[in-house]
Amino acid sequence: MLQEIADGIQKGLTGKNFDGSLKFDCGEDGVIVLADNQATTQDQDTDCTIRISRDNLTKLLTGKLNPMTGVALGKLKISGNMGVAMKLGQLLG
Repeated sequence: MLQEIADGIQKGLTGKNFDGSLKFDCGEDGVIVLADNQATTQDQDTDCTIRISRDNLTKLLTGKLNPMTGVALGKLKISGNMGVAMKLGQLLG
């Protein structure tokens, strides 16, 4: 399931530049790492980590969950470089 999400993110990265590295940590479901303009399910250290459930990640990526609302409601937690998290919004938008 996460591989399918990673593949979708990879398609969205085409023609765009994402500077920095970011990890979506979905707990037992695994991780998706964005680094070097690649989306992968291979875990590695990143500049920023977003802890989020797989369901909420899908909602976030499809625009059904606003990132600021998600943080306020505790649906996602951001640690590390907040600047990288902000760049994600520009990439997805």
